[in-house]
Amino acid sequence: MATCGEVLVKLLEGYGVEHVFGIPGVHTVELYRGVAGSSITHITPRHEQGAGFMADGYARARQKPGVCFIITGPGMTNIATAMGQAYADSIPMLVISSVQSRQQLGGGRGKLHELPNQRAMMEGVSAFSHTLMAADDLPAVLARAFAVFEAGRPRPVHIEIPLDVLVQPADHLLACPPVHVARAGAAPRTVALMAERLAGARRPLILAGGGALAAGPALIALAEYLQAPVALTINAKGLLPAAHPLLIGSTQSLVPTRALVAEADVVLAIGTELAETDYDITFAGGFEIPGDLLRIDIDPDQCVRNYPPQLALVADAEVAAEALLTAVSGLAVTPGQPWGQARCAALRLAIARSWDTAAQAQTLFLNTILSELPDALLVGDSTQPVYTGNLTLDMDRPRRWFNASTGYGTLGYALPAAIGAWLGRGDEPGPVVCLIGDGGLQFTLSELASAVQAQVPVVVLLWNNQGYEEIKRYMVNRAIEPIGVDLHTPDFVAVATGLGCAAEAIANPEQLRQALKACGGRYGPTLIEIDQNQWMSEWQA
Repeated sequence: MATCGEVLVKLLEGYGVEHVFGIPGVHTVELYRGVAGSSITHITPRHEQGAGFMADGYARARQKPGVCFIITGPGMTNIATAMGQAYADSIPMLVISSVQSRQQLGGGRGKLHELPNQRAMMEGVSAFSHTLMAADDLPAVLARAFAVFEAGRPRPVHIEIPLDVLVQPADHLLACPPVHVARAGAAPRTVALMAERLAGARRPLILAGGGALAAGPALIALAEYLQAPVALTINAKGLLPAAHPLLIGSTQSLVPTRALVAEADVVLAIGTELAETDYDITFAGGFEIPGDLLRIDIDPDQCVRNYPPQLALVADAEVAAEALLTAVSGLAVTPGQPWGQARCAALRLAIARSWDTAAQAQTLFLNTILSELPDALLVGDSTQPVYTGNLTLDMDRPRRWFNASTGYGTLGYALPAAIGAWLGRGDEPGPVVCLIGDGGLQFTLSELASAVQAQVPVVVLLWNNQGYEEIKRYMVNRAIEPIGVDLHTPDFVAVATGLGCAAEAIANPEQLRQALKACGGRYGPTLIEIDQNQWMSEWQA
């Protein structure tokens, strides 16, 4: 007789789940009864937050939901931060947890791992949180979860299963097929109205976000037909290739780019929240869209947040972009030169000339990585080279640059997310590189052991400036005496070696090139430490 826990694993296989991230506990062992005989690979992190970050990185690379098995109580409070990051960045994540038996829910009896209301706690970091009160409800709630992932704004979903429900007989549910839901199409009338506005614009502009990644070919063709400059959010990097003449990068927080946006008479925003972490990273305010704003988003609520539109369309970005391209192609476009390529070239030249010494040195660091590992996927933490790369770096393909400095802004994200991303890449060629600072790495340093155990050859590039330098600068600029930002840092090379990693410290681009070349063929992680002061000194010399 198959239990609810065993059937759950079978149903997940039906939805195409290949990996599960989790730490077994006494309250989740019944979930593992069915894992051993399944096709699902289990990955054991060293902390539940690491499990969530791994699932996040996996989902971004694999374009499938990352799945976690988490114990009730401390397991859920531990993973809440990772769910918050995934919620902010619209990443599909399925978190399945245990919870007290049905008759003990909210009882306050001091049971192991007991919380007053676990589901209520998780509702703030999930599309929905559901308590499975009977095994028979399992297929329906899984269908709800995958409907969110496939057809709505993808965000974490939490399903908690009481201990007594986990062991209920559920053989009769094995035959339940997966349910798949198609995304919303594009309303023809609204598409036609948007096409007329765009075709009639003299200075059209496109703002594309991570929600539009699948729409790349249609958006490129639309931008070229309209001669519309395109700005990308950080999660949308690579949607247009780096050398495309209409690409203006991810510089919406900079004065020259804001001036260009202010000149546009019609702005198409597609798959973007128009939020602070992409459009106002200096918290200075001042990003304005004076032209007519057209918004396309899968989430009707988001269509009217931050910047109200003249026209809004709730639709799948790819479907909508293709429909817009077809509609606009049948219309005469108003000439707008020297808008388009000429305006983009002038903007990019002006911005390139504005980078200070630190930005140039950190950009050299990033370009050195890509010159040696051209197919690399770069997963970043909240650290100086990542902040710089968000502005200065453009990618040739999508889903090759993502980090935790946007949205929720967690520290320690990059290492476990890079592990998940490597597992999610499957047969896709190229290494996965983790970009992390000394402060962030100390949040999740133990996950190096997870990478060793799983034989994940992630390359960890540690940018060491001996503290929280960005926060220190922020305090100094506000005449606050820096406290708590200068850190004691361990001997990272020794620690990494002790955990079973290859590790070394380097000081300049040539040493970095040699260290990256040596990573090829390894079956586990490599840590390469870069001392910021040494790098700057060598670069300036």
